Amino acid sequence: MILTKAQYDEIAQCLVSVPPTRQSLRKLKQRFPSQSQATLLSIFSQEYQKHIKRTHAKHHTSEAIENYYQRYLNGVVKNGAAPVLLELANEVDYAPSLMARIILERFLQEHEETPPSKSVINSMLRDPSQIPDGVLANQVYQCIVNDCCYGPLVDCIKHAIGHEHEVLLRDLLLEKNLSFLDEDQLRAKGYDKTPDFILQVPVVMLCPLAVEGHIIHWIESKASFGDECSHHAYLHDQFWSYWNRFGPGLVIYWYGFIQELDCNRERGILLKACFPTDIVTLCHSTA
Repeated sequence: MILTKAQYDEIAQCLVSVPPTRQSLRKLKQRFPSQSQATLLSIFSQEYQKHIKRTHAKHHTSEAIENYYQRYLNGVVKNGAAPVLLELANEVDYAPSLMARIILERFLQEHEETPPSKSVINSMLRDPSQIPDGVLANQVYQCIVNDCCYGPLVDCIKHAIGHEHEVLLRDLLLEKNLSFLDEDQLRAKGYDKTPDFILQVPVVMLCPLAVEGHIIHWIESKASFGDECSHHAYLHDQFWSYWNRFGPGLVIYWYGFIQELDCNRERGILLKACFPTDIVTLCHSTA
């Protein structure tokens, strides 16, 4: 799904004052019925993450942490089974999983002799049954399962979706009888930053792919929507590095992108929202 900047801004504007809940996502789908659920979810998640980054600092002052912790303690004393932590996160407009992390760290600081390590915290968030307090374990669990943008459950889902689309791209390349090296094979050859697939001929001679009159040497799969923030970060951190090392390439944003971002074609980076169907293989001769 390719959107104009104006279409994207209209969707983003609708997300300014809504909480990051599944109910909000359903309302968004009703407001924009022509957009796919996957595209809206990706935009929804990215916009909320931008919001969290902007407001992150205010939730991590010592005053804020102590205030949240005391409110948590008072809440569970009244009713330990109520979703105290989840409601607190929604009230102060902070991601439930991140609020759970704050309270868990504060709890362990109070009850453990040594400050908890990051690995211990992460392990307890992945498996709340490890938390040495049953009430807090249940509160953290409620936050994790009700957070649709952050947390270990969301991370696992995102990883699985990303892998699924890489497998899909691999199958499409094989279906077209295109020879390639994948990311693992490239790293085994000593490359550090690599795209998902480098196109090659069976004799390991470079065989670029012509797409809409443009030649590409590599393909990168992104199981997300390409907005300005993420795309510019990818350009800086990944795509231009690939271009410098391997030549022109193709980025597939499976959930769409902002149309105006596809402005680097002449410089060698193309954007698509699906695997191209009109492709021609151009093999180099050894003569």
